[in-house]
Amino acid sequence: MSSATLEKAPARPATRRVGRVPSRRDRWSRRAPLLPALVFAIVVTQVPFLVTLYLSTLSWNALRPGSRSFVGLDNYGTVLSDGRLRAALLNTVVLTASAVIVSVLLGLGLAILLDRKFPGRGIVRTLLITPFLVMPMAAALLWKHAIYNPAYGLINGILGGDTDWVSRYPMVAVVATLVWQWTPFMMLIILAGLQSQSLETLEAARVDGATAWQTFLHVTLTYLRPYLELSALLGSIYLVQTFDAVFTITQGGPGTATTNLPYEIYLTTFRKFEYGEAAAAGVVVVIGTIVVATFALRVISGLFKMEVSR
Repeated sequence: MSSATLEKAPARPATRRVGRVPSRRDRWSRRAPLLPALVFAIVVTQVPFLVTLYLSTLSWNALRPGSRSFVGLDNYGTVLSDGRLRAALLNTVVLTASAVIVSVLLGLGLAILLDRKFPGRGIVRTLLITPFLVMPMAAALLWKHAIYNPAYGLINGILGGDTDWVSRYPMVAVVATLVWQWTPFMMLIILAGLQSQSLETLEAARVDGATAWQTFLHVTLTYLRPYLELSALLGSIYLVQTFDAVFTITQGGPGTATTNLPYEIYLTTFRKFEYGEAAAAGVVVVIGTIVVATFALRVISGLFKMEVSR
């Protein structure tokens, strides 16, 4: 074959190998190891919630055997119109908002301090994280007896007198306990944001003549906004379910001064034995938590997108 023939011969198109489309059997074989975890999650979370939904449609008082009947959404009307439950809802909002706001502010201050290098920073960081590792019930008992006790508590030991802090300032007593326990959680999230901040941006602000306060206010605080929102939202999800501190420190009192929704659900179940009404209140709490969790997931998604774009 001559060279002219070779030059005129059309080039053979390159063939692209197409991967084999996985069969249904292959797809299920890959998913099979995850099925036990999925079944476990459904049994532990979804089945109890469906049972709770069913109970919320019943009029069921354990003190009146045989009186169980279907009432539809009447229990939800009772939950939204009952004075005690409305007071519990207000207490829940006040308790959660106060603890979250104070914890975020203190966590921001501590994170800024720990972002600087100083001797013993590792030890200080460990000590500041410790309160978050204490069991909630143990933390509540510690504050009730070691700090608030009118006879031998730490506060009266320092200030003198015999003030019963729990009886006089019940909401403040519970909020202070929660702030002590949850500030490290907020601090860790905000500290992670501080340590991921670009040093070039801070240096550029200094070169442009910005003061330390201006740099913090217009550069650092703006950068930390998603982390502050994330810590506040995650803290709200956990704190709206607070039961240990209220039950241990104040028992919901004096009167209903610190009775929040989880504690009111406990009273409705184990004191009034109104199972249907308690289930309806629990569903309302779950719906509120889902709303807050939705905002939290959006913030987390925004954080991931921001890190990817950097």
